[in-house]
Amino acid sequence: MSQFKLCPLACAMALALPPMILLSGPALAADDTVLTLTPITVIGAQSRVSQPLGAAVIDPASLAAKRSATSDTASLLSDIPGLSLYGAGGVSSLPAINGLADDRLRIKVDGMDLIASCPNHMNPALSYIDPTNVGTLKVYAGIAPVSAGGDSIGGSINAESRPPEFVAPGDKPIVKGELGTFYRSNNDARGLNLSASYATQAFNVSYSGSTAKADNYTAGGDFKSYDFSGRIGHTLARDEVGSTAYDTRNHSLGLAFMNDNHLFEAKLGIQDMPFQLYPNQRMDMLYNKQDSLNLRYLGQFDWGSLEARAYQENVDHFMDFGPDKRYWYGGSTVAGVVVGSGGAMALNGAPCSPSGTATCAAGMPMYTEGKTTGVSVKADVALNPQDLLRVGAELQQYRVNDWWPASGGGMAPGTFWNIKDGERDRTALFAELETRKSAQWMTLIGARVEQVKMDAGKAAGYNTASTAGGNQARDADAFNDQSHSSTDTNVDLSALAKYTANANYDIEFGFAHKVRSPNVYERFTWSTWQMAALMNNFVGDGNGYIGNLNLKPEAANTLSATFDWHAADSSWGFKATPFYTQVDDYIDAVQWNAATNAPATTLATDKFSVLKYMNQSARLYGVNLSGHMPLAKTAVGDFGVKALLNYTRGTNEDTGDNLYNIMPLNAKLAVTQTTGGWANSVELVMVSAKNDVSSVRNEIKTPGYGLVNLRGSFGWKTVRLDFGVENLFDKFYSLPTGGAYTGQGTTMTNPAVPNYPQWGTAVPGMGRSIYVGVNVKF
Repeated sequence: MSQFKLCPLACAMALALPPMILLSGPALAADDTVLTLTPITVIGAQSRVSQPLGAAVIDPASLAAKRSATSDTASLLSDIPGLSLYGAGGVSSLPAINGLADDRLRIKVDGMDLIASCPNHMNPALSYIDPTNVGTLKVYAGIAPVSAGGDSIGGSINAESRPPEFVAPGDKPIVKGELGTFYRSNNDARGLNLSASYATQAFNVSYSGSTAKADNYTAGGDFKSYDFSGRIGHTLARDEVGSTAYDTRNHSLGLAFMNDNHLFEAKLGIQDMPFQLYPNQRMDMLYNKQDSLNLRYLGQFDWGSLEARAYQENVDHFMDFGPDKRYWYGGSTVAGVVVGSGGAMALNGAPCSPSGTATCAAGMPMYTEGKTTGVSVKADVALNPQDLLRVGAELQQYRVNDWWPASGGGMAPGTFWNIKDGERDRTALFAELETRKSAQWMTLIGARVEQVKMDAGKAAGYNTASTAGGNQARDADAFNDQSHSSTDTNVDLSALAKYTANANYDIEFGFAHKVRSPNVYERFTWSTWQMAALMNNFVGDGNGYIGNLNLKPEAANTLSATFDWHAADSSWGFKATPFYTQVDDYIDAVQWNAATNAPATTLATDKFSVLKYMNQSARLYGVNLSGHMPLAKTAVGDFGVKALLNYTRGTNEDTGDNLYNIMPLNAKLAVTQTTGGWANSVELVMVSAKNDVSSVRNEIKTPGYGLVNLRGSFGWKTVRLDFGVENLFDKFYSLPTGGAYTGQGTTMTNPAVPNYPQWGTAVPGMGRSIYVGVNVKF
């Protein structure tokens, strides 16, 4: 069956190994087929007990139906119970699990821990892998084993590209590939993807590339009373959602070698993103270049398996005002005399001159350079046929510089150093024991010790004079007078169990203690100047944020259980997952008074404000329900139904306020029909009104809504066609977790005059959009 020389002990071990150990290694078939190393290949049969505890796995077949409808990899997770999305750029949504998002989750791409190098987190980890290149997605919603967690409190997401394939012994080398394209009507989105590979028994070389480009999308109706964009001759229709266009390109080159039971892989990844605009940020990404090198070894031995990985990622990132936001700030001048009306009070700004002077600012350029280097080693040791010991070590080194060159006006004469010589280094050791004492019980107990060291250089404003505006000198001196270095020693604990009562009922339950240290922007951003603070915001609420050197790590205690009723053949099933999380030293925020450099005594309630990160206490709880069942077998096909319902409640225990960006009660119901190569569905998405909002952030309330989507696909031997209509009835709705609309106008000012962007406008969702995609294998 395979060239893997597995002794009886290793075979017994394979029965105990979860698929996360086996999915990515290659195997050889005895016939002409090409296989990847999966649980089916190694152990010969699928087993419900062998599924990773606490994990939901989205298989390639399920992913295929989603790719034509989105260029945002995070949106592929939309059917996972408990998962929602923070709105961001068109390819950069931030996933949230049970109300915890962004850096509170551990997100890996092909085994690499990637970090957003941007004060607005415009380049999150999942934005570096195109949906067409995703092979599998694995989500630990809530309680993640210590081997899959670390420096996170909300869960883990692992995105893997397609594994390398090898031909059977004695067969000729093969060349295979795929070519695909898509189009979406609402925002004129279009793209191409190509993948190709050459494989022998011991060697594989592969390439995958993709492009995606889109214009601004339109909502299901007018949502603003103005056309103003801040640029002469440029207006936006009142149903057009400004700053939602994007253009991205991704490339990956892979080499893999297999020798008996040993696999060696090397992957080179490159992203070239000319632009990605943001409707809930005051700046836009106008360039992002990422390159990564990822080396991996996987070996199978008589005693178990060993996996080692080393990777490095470099990011060059640039932000400024995109085409829908005002670029020039200042009055137009001729021979030193102001003649134009391009000042901050203008309704339609005119280019000023000369650029770079005290009366004329040409944009606001912002640069970030990030470098991430990581090494990890993990061993799975079969102590006996029932017990598997998993041990590992991880090292990660992160370096970042974030600076804003002078551009004129108050942004001169020097460079503003938002973060200089930023450092964040992690060192971790973990061990967990997986035990299967009987066919009914499986347990997983683990501990992880992690040290996080952080440091940064001195801060500096545009102007170092004591009279400089925005308290730049005062704030820089205060920051520089403090120690910037810190060392956190964090301990994670997890205990999970699964009880299989019979062929129709399982229960998984567990407890986890998880700790996360602050990120570099939460600790090291230092300026109380409203304009500078507004540039530091990775939650899209329109406010400005100030870092805090005294922040403590967040510590979360989570209890969760999943009750699973199902048919023996999985033809029907229902799951219920209640959860409860208590977070000590939760990093929330308080409104800040720049003049006194202290918490505000009078809170702003109807406008954007400036906030400072503070440790407080938080509580989150809720329940996630999901199920599926057949409806009927008819002459026109098999009919079935799928359903999903999520409820999360989050509160700040110190203030009694609601936590920010918690998705309200939501549900999804889909009726499916399959016959031959056809697969079709009618989908109803329902979201209740969002009234529990964060007062300190002046979060915007949103009304409830319901959307109808139609989806269809047909597959031939080598061709797949996907098509559909999203938001069939062109319904207008506001995104509950899409943030505040700051997608056009004089976004640097707060509030902009005359209130563009105006507080109280939520980012609306997309109106009706027809999509079609074709994929051809060769």
